[in-house]
Amino acid sequence: RWSASSGECLGNLAVHRDGVLSAVFSPDGQRVLTASVDCTAKLWSTISGESMQTFQGHEGAVNSAVFSFLPGQEVLTASSDGTAKLWSATSGECLCSLIDHTDCVLSVAHS
Repeated sequence: RWSASSGECLGNLAVHRDGVLSAVFSPDGQRVLTASVDCTAKLWSTISGESMQTFQGHEGAVNSAVFSFLPGQEVLTASSDGTAKLWSATSGECLCSLIDHTDCVLSVAHS
């Protein structure tokens, strides 16, 4: 985490076991969603820097993760395991798996 005004490092989000491939802010700026080579996505508080939720269930790197347009309610992930998954942001439960891809899913978007 960095201060936009001073450029000072405010802290690290360092609980993934492998590299982070993407990071996005929630629409309200209070959370950050990260996608990792460690097969998980994580939701972080921008205020405390603490992990709020871990999304586990992919069998390959999570290449991309985004928030839904329903404020704070759902997260969508894309994985090298050939799936995209929709998750509850509050419980961490997988709500739906999109499995008919023939190769890696590199990115996701809500519309």
